[in-house]
Amino acid sequence: MSRIDYRKYVPTAETSKVHGESARQHAADLADVPLIKGILAGWQEMYAAPYTGMTTDGTVMPGLFKLRSEKAPIEQAIIAANHLISELTPEQLKSSSFDVDAKQWRNWQNTEIYFEDFGLRLAEVSDAVRDAILAVMRASLSAKGYEKSRNVMRLNGFLGDLVGGPEIFGEFTYLFSLFGTPSASEPWGWQIFGHHLCLSCLMIGDQMTITPTFMGGEPCSADEGPHKGLSIFDDEERFGLELMRSFSEDQQAKALIANSMIGGDLPEGRRVHYDGLHLGGAYCDNRIVPYEGLQGVDFTKLQRRNLLDLVAEYLGTLPPGPFAAKMEDVERHFADTHFCWIGSREEDQAFYYRIQSPVTLIEFDHHAGVFLTNPTPMNFHVHTLVRTPNGNDYGVDLIRQHYENAPHHKDHHHDH
Repeated sequence: MSRIDYRKYVPTAETSKVHGESARQHAADLADVPLIKGILAGWQEMYAAPYTGMTTDGTVMPGLFKLRSEKAPIEQAIIAANHLISELTPEQLKSSSFDVDAKQWRNWQNTEIYFEDFGLRLAEVSDAVRDAILAVMRASLSAKGYEKSRNVMRLNGFLGDLVGGPEIFGEFTYLFSLFGTPSASEPWGWQIFGHHLCLSCLMIGDQMTITPTFMGGEPCSADEGPHKGLSIFDDEERFGLELMRSFSEDQQAKALIANSMIGGDLPEGRRVHYDGLHLGGAYCDNRIVPYEGLQGVDFTKLQRRNLLDLVAEYLGTLPPGPFAAKMEDVERHFADTHFCWIGSREEDQAFYYRIQSPVTLIEFDHHAGVFLTNPTPMNFHVHTLVRTPNGNDYGVDLIRQHYENAPHHKDHHHDH
């Protein structure tokens, strides 16, 4: 799909939202802005609540997730993680290491604002440490997932050049943390987050999860510089629109929530806010999101195949074994899967869609400008999200089952 030219929305020096030359100065200048203070207060309130997971009605559906073999690349990931640990100073290891069931998993966000005092910021470590972090990511993800996440990072660097804030938006302005101790039998994992990216990877044996996953871009393509021609989310955008347009008139009527992403056409509670229309962003771990839209039982066989192909674009961050296992989970719950839509069904226009079932929640959102100046959502700014609802983001339900079922962990489980 073609995209609207974002060049006309590049800010001038007078309209730029970049504050100061450093990331810390930018954050300090924003700390007392009422909107930012309100966002931070809301985040802390949600973070303080015990984790339950995203649900449709406030009640977690039990028995959805099982400990199992998925043939994840555990050996490569352990080797890469142990190499990273060997490169760290004691101070770096202390600031970036947490228990595997630590609440710190939930302390991520997708803005550029550098408030955090933990983790390894890739822009501030040695080349050897940065390369070791990237090696952990490469060993854990599919080749496509690794390249896609790196492209998000590269386009963040392009945004920094575009708006004059390379120290604030950069290819390596991301925080990385380890959880637990790399092991072939015990749960452990890692997380990286920053502007337009969050990956939360949990491994238990050769089983793994990578949610929450947040990927975005503003803009989501580059027309100059070292990454000229790079573009992300083309398939997620095109396949989603093609699926919606393939529906009959009656099916579209069921899927459609609102014809516009702005104004009074939106249902109450879905007005555009700082985070666009998506519902599964930072700190929304316990959000209640009722099912909306067209249900899986109302799909034709071809539409079912096309929806599964669309889901695969998002779950493809997983390496082959876990990817196949997760897709089997999605297919098993297809009858209870819902697809909903907000916005235009025309080429190059803005829209939002959500795919939601007991075992996955996926969102695609065209966004208004944050650092570019477009006041309404346009298709050159995209947010995407993948969540595992019903208590298994961050692999929480799998960690619980591991502690309950492993004899040597029963006392540990009772302690928690």
